[in-house]
Parts: sequence; C-alpha cells; structure tokens
Amino acid sequence: MSSELQFRVLRLLEVNPHLTQRELSKSLGVSLGGVNYCLNALITKGAVKIENFKNNKNKWVYAYLLTPQGLAEKTALTGAFLKRKIEEYQSLKEEIEALSREVEKFPSINVSDAASLMSGANPLENSSKI
Repeated sequence: MSSELQFRVLRLLEVNPHLTQRELSKSLGVSLGGVNYCLNALITKGAVKIENFKNNKNKWVYAYLLTPQGLAEKTALTGAFLKRKIEEYQSLKEEIEALSREVEKFPSINVSDAASLMSGANPLENSSKI
C-alpha cells in the first residue's frame, strides 16, 4: 500500500472522522477494498482507532480517529509528500522551459500548431508563413 494513499486517508480523516469507507473510496478514487485494506493497516499500526457510538441507533456508524501516533505519522507523510510534489513541480517547470525554448525556434508555429504536433500532424505543411 502506498504511503501517498495512507497520507490522503489520514488527511481526510483528520478533517472528518465520520467519513464512511464508501465516502473515502469515492473521495480518493480508490476501490472500497483498497480503502478497507489501508484503514486496517493504519489501525494495526496504531495510527487510527475506530470508535462505535453505542448511543446511536445505527450501530454501523463509526468514527475513525487519528491517534497521537497517527498525527505524527501524518506529519511525517506530509513532509515526504510535499518534498515529492516539489520535485515533480521542478521537473515539470524544467520540461515546460525546454518545450518553450523549442517552440521559440519556430516563431511561425503558434500554440494550436504545437498541439497539432503532439497529435502527429505537421503544421508546416499548410503554413504559408515559411
């Protein structure tokens, strides 16, 4: 199970511990079984505890509460997640700059022509500017 999934589950549960597994699944775009597996792993690690509300008429209502260990783990995962996203951002920024330099080599090609290049078309065939 990915640390990113654990991070996202912990993050959602911190804000709303009453989310159902089905709601978590929908919010995260992960299968219900995947959410169940992740929650069970977090419970086993002691990061999350389940609380059933005995006074509630619906005995299937649970709250998934982050433990102090869960908050510490979420903090560590947040740092790792942020570091990874900054690296992805830097990589994308460099790629965008490289692509911009390539497009500057062909001043007669506009952005829509560049999109055509991506689809395999040759915008120079119909260009009267060259």
